[in-house]
Amino acid sequence: MKSRSLWVAAALLMGVAGVWAQPAKPVRIGFICPFTGGSADFGNSARLGAELAVKEINEVGGYLGRPIELVARDDKATPDEGRRISEELVLKEKVDFTIGFCNTGVALKSLDLFQDNKHLLMVPVATGSAVTAKYPPDKSYIFRMSPRDTLQAGFLVDEIVKRGYSRVAIFADNTGYGEGGYKDVERFLAEKNLKPVYVARFDIGVKDLTAQVEAAKAARADVIVGYTVGPELAVLATARAEAQFTGPLYGPWPLSFRTVAERAGAAAEGAMMVQSIIADTSNERRMSFIARLKRHAGSQPIGSLMAAAQTYDAVHLMLRVLFQTKGNTTGDALKQALENLERPYAGVVTTHEKPFSASDHDAFSRNMIWLGVWRRGEVQFYYPEDAKRSAFIRRKSAT
Repeated sequence: MKSRSLWVAAALLMGVAGVWAQPAKPVRIGFICPFTGGSADFGNSARLGAELAVKEINEVGGYLGRPIELVARDDKATPDEGRRISEELVLKEKVDFTIGFCNTGVALKSLDLFQDNKHLLMVPVATGSAVTAKYPPDKSYIFRMSPRDTLQAGFLVDEIVKRGYSRVAIFADNTGYGEGGYKDVERFLAEKNLKPVYVARFDIGVKDLTAQVEAAKAARADVIVGYTVGPELAVLATARAEAQFTGPLYGPWPLSFRTVAERAGAAAEGAMMVQSIIADTSNERRMSFIARLKRHAGSQPIGSLMAAAQTYDAVHLMLRVLFQTKGNTTGDALKQALENLERPYAGVVTTHEKPFSASDHDAFSRNMIWLGVWRRGEVQFYYPEDAKRSAFIRRKSAT
């Protein structure tokens, strides 16, 4: 009887030890971006940023001993594929929350899935204004870590007018991203009593826009604003050179993609774009991140520093939120924590003190963006004084 009791006790102890020996349940993050196709340059950059953040977090113990697991899916920059894998991650994989979307049109196709299931979606890259405007912020589970197009378009129009240009040609693709950007630019021009003198619309994959640029010249345009993604902006830059259009080329952040410099070559020189981050040797935290990112990427190209950095910050910010919710990953708990962040997050793009509120789910305000320019194959600060000020933190403003 005594030996049997000892055996039972030993078995119980072994069972308890077995429970303690089991690996901790991971925090599973859904991740959606294009890893193949025409948008792969910034999709893979975002993936590299997310992977680096997860790697660093896990190296120091994850979330209270729970490893972070990135459940990554390729949306191929296709809205229907984006919807399919969103359903897979939310309904089948039941990930704790999702970080994703590089393309505005792909994101818009799936927003209702996240909203209806009260599943937290953090958008690190897509900038279309409609992404965070579809639902009222106080009810929405959609947050964003990139500067929305409303900010970018207003910023570009102000720059154009400040430099004395008034005859604007707009080149925009036919996607949701191009449509939204075109409307934003048109609206900000109207606020300054200006109208575009020429508008060109085109499909993704266009190979030549020379005839359209020549038409813009005939309309006496003195500046071009391109609203599309990297490969198509390279086509536009090349067409501008072929048509000998001497006015400047402006664009939103995709004009900074490595694709533009690789495909347009010297034709990209001088093109200006909106940036949230520019490589800066005076900023130790930023340069350290870039060095770590390059080591992690190895031979893989980094097509967009912005996409990588914003996604890296998104992952680390969500870890901060997990500590605030004490591991509660329900949509309501994560939403409440994001809207009421208790401690600032010192990111590589900027320091986010109060990035969100119940009335605002966009982390960027207009004072937090820069004007970049292609010079000798690199994106640099257009204004030398911006380079000097870049080490100073630009906190979110009320406007």
